[in-house]
Amino acid sequence: MNEIGFKLRSYGFGELAQLYSPNVTPKSANETLHRWIKLNRQLSVSLFEHGFYPGLRNLSPKMVELIVDAIGEP
Repeated sequence: MNEIGFKLRSYGFGELAQLYSPNVTPKSANETLHRWIKLNRQLSVSLFEHGFYPGLRNLSPKMVELIVDAIGEP
């Protein structure tokens, strides 16, 4: 856990998306996070290597770590 309280753990995709985009609807937050992942080729490849697929609802701690490493903490 860092100074602002973000903890690497398993998150629901929508839960993590809302942390990154708290001021938009859940649907928009999900779309935004999916877009960020899709636009980052290295992140996309790494996530798929760890079992990610479109529509996945639960992200493993490793998947969350990959996302945070690529785009920063929410």
